[in-house]
Amino acid sequence: MSLLHNRKVLLGVSGSIAAYKSAHLVRELIKRGAEVQVVITDAAKDFVTPLTLSTLSTRPVYSAFIEEEQKTYGVWNNHVEMGLWADLMVIAPASSNTLSKMATGACDNLLTAVYLSAKCPVFVAPAMDLDMYANGATSDNLALLKERGIGIIDADFGELASGLVGKGRMAEPEAIAHHLEEYLKASLPLAGQKVLINAGPTHEHIDPVRFLGNNSSGKMGAALAAAARDLGASVHLVLGPTQATLDLHGMQVSRITSADEMLAAMLSDFAQSNLTICTAAVSDYKPASRSQHKIKKTDEGQSMVISLEKTPDILQTLGTQENRKGYLVGFALETHDGEVYAKDKLARKNADAIVLNTLGKEGVGFEGDTNEVTVYTADGKTFSFPLTSKITLGKSLLELFMNEFNLTNA
Repeated sequence: MSLLHNRKVLLGVSGSIAAYKSAHLVRELIKRGAEVQVVITDAAKDFVTPLTLSTLSTRPVYSAFIEEEQKTYGVWNNHVEMGLWADLMVIAPASSNTLSKMATGACDNLLTAVYLSAKCPVFVAPAMDLDMYANGATSDNLALLKERGIGIIDADFGELASGLVGKGRMAEPEAIAHHLEEYLKASLPLAGQKVLINAGPTHEHIDPVRFLGNNSSGKMGAALAAAARDLGASVHLVLGPTQATLDLHGMQVSRITSADEMLAAMLSDFAQSNLTICTAAVSDYKPASRSQHKIKKTDEGQSMVISLEKTPDILQTLGTQENRKGYLVGFALETHDGEVYAKDKLARKNADAIVLNTLGKEGVGFEGDTNEVTVYTADGKTFSFPLTSKITLGKSLLELFMNEFNLTNA
């Protein structure tokens, strides 16, 4: 889920050929879950129609204090209300003329009035020909706006409408939306932190079509990863084979099959991680040898013996790494004496916390959408979380780890 989800975004469109990109920008913002209100200047209407932007945003597009059709009814567009409504405001394209008005405080249209009334963070994406962009007046206006706290989404280098090639192209809509997301991310509590998580099962192949595995869906690990992402962390999820529909947007995902592959992927990022969480249901054993061809059933005897050997203990291996700098959390799934086994695992594997699942309780299990856990920490604390959705639990656990381990904005 994008950090723009449920955010209210005011999009100002000023007079530039780049205004045609504003339609794409509206769609990009809405695709990421934002509500978009468009305010357009009269000059911008020569390049993109209000009808297009209204259709894409599913909201009326405003361009004047009193639209022609409003005059009969004495209705007007309240710039103050719009300025207070928004969580973010971005003017894209921002023409040289509009930038000048913003810098001097000139207020002769609805867009500049909304800008001057805005209480939210404001961004501009300049668009003009290269000589205009390089002109000292434009540079001074941008510098002044930046000094006042306006976010500048720098223009791109490329072919311009004049036929010249240089700097002045409005940033692409995807880049603008990404810039807004990065701004939001920087204010979140886990911004600058790296979180490494494994999830799902591992499959240890007997032959090309058969394997040892389990029913783990990866839902709990993915919920933790999504919670870390939403708190601003840079997330690396090492995910075993699963058919579950998971929210993996905005994170690095390494897909693996076996325990050996999972360990290698975890070790590649472990030293740089501030928090590592091992939720994966890793197969404890693997075939001592794997057949290169499908093993055929025969009539000789009623059984088949497969020699097994242990797979690597990922949590224990990570717990003994000399280059460890962050916190390490493991999961334990038990059917009885859960507290005893969880605390033993906590000590033996040099973890900072163990999250205990007790199999057999209603609503607790591999493929379900709910879970109930107890957390034991290395400093002797115990935290219990009643049955709830894995998504909600993921958020609660991340907040617990953030507070207990003092994971603050880096």
